[in-house]
Amino acid sequence: MTATTEREVTLGKTGSPAERFTSRNPDDFPIPSTAQEDWRFTPLRKISEFFEPFEPDGIIDGDESVPAGAHVDVVDPSTLDAFGTALTPADRVSALAMANARRGLHVRVDANAELDAPIVLTRKGISGRAYTHHVVEVGANARATLVIDHRGSLQVAANIEFVLGDGAALSVVSVNSCDEGSVQLSSYAASVGRDASYRFTNVTLGGSIVRIVPTVRFAGPGGRAELLGVSFAGDGQHFETRLFVDHDVPNCTSDVLYKNALLGESARTVWIGDVRIRPAATGTSTYELNRNLLLSDGARADSVPNLEIETGEIAGAGHASATGRFDDLQLFYLQSRGIPADEAQRLVVRGFFADVVDRIGVPDLQRQLMTAIEARLGFAAENEDEEASQ
Repeated sequence: MTATTEREVTLGKTGSPAERFTSRNPDDFPIPSTAQEDWRFTPLRKISEFFEPFEPDGIIDGDESVPAGAHVDVVDPSTLDAFGTALTPADRVSALAMANARRGLHVRVDANAELDAPIVLTRKGISGRAYTHHVVEVGANARATLVIDHRGSLQVAANIEFVLGDGAALSVVSVNSCDEGSVQLSSYAASVGRDASYRFTNVTLGGSIVRIVPTVRFAGPGGRAELLGVSFAGDGQHFETRLFVDHDVPNCTSDVLYKNALLGESARTVWIGDVRIRPAATGTSTYELNRNLLLSDGARADSVPNLEIETGEIAGAGHASATGRFDDLQLFYLQSRGIPADEAQRLVVRGFFADVVDRIGVPDLQRQLMTAIEARLGFAAENEDEEASQ
């Protein structure tokens, strides 16, 4: 890619950064406006109906595949002991979902269990608007993979909490491939226990507005978190991620890698990556990286990595961001080897996404995602051929 810009870490700041405001009470948050940092990139007029309480009338079909050692129940989430353990809302929509969701899933993985297959939760929106709040608890020293597949016509304000016991390992893959017109406003929050490992992969290919807010907090030293993302935005699609990793205990690691491709004059992605290393978080190692590939004129990608360091006793910290178009030299090289232009484009985009997709760890799902991405490029090539012939 070209037009690369790097943002370096600045050390030696005076004073402490403002604390991230959180609350369970929706009225503690103002109505979102573009004057507020958390909402300044979001198309607020298109989601304004989510800013006040509504009577849920959403119909969502659900299906689950649950291996031995795991359990999935439909519950009133507010009755669970773990409710609110990982999440205190950071915005009004999340707080409204927490206050009003009366149905959600309680996913449990037994302590010391090693699941031989992923837990797969399929959610297909049929009609209406909904609040949801799910709670996932992984017992000490357990190993599990959870795939959440969102489809259909979905209008939802959602929270999902992940509570990992000491020594546990959880890989979560959230796939958002909903229909045109769908709106997903979702907060994913993880509490990572001592020596536990958490990987969250967000894949967004469908829907009109998808706004994801992942947060990670460490409940004990030695924890590791990976936050990965892949999105492919087309005309009329707005895909936004606002992540926050809070290092407040020693010797934890976080690794963030998000990649977005954009095709279409009105395609839009937003990536905000906030990482905070507090004074007690000595020995922290963290790095975050966002790359954006523009495949057409008019597409826009906003990328803002932020890193706050409040101790000098860290193992390492850094961040980078880059936005650009196809590398013409790369395309020329492939075409000079006899590869047609559309196939060369597919290879470049496949390579762009491969290092993220390969880390998902579910081979069948990885193949499905690459097929879906290449299908989008196939349509792009056909459209370009039609325009060239006119």
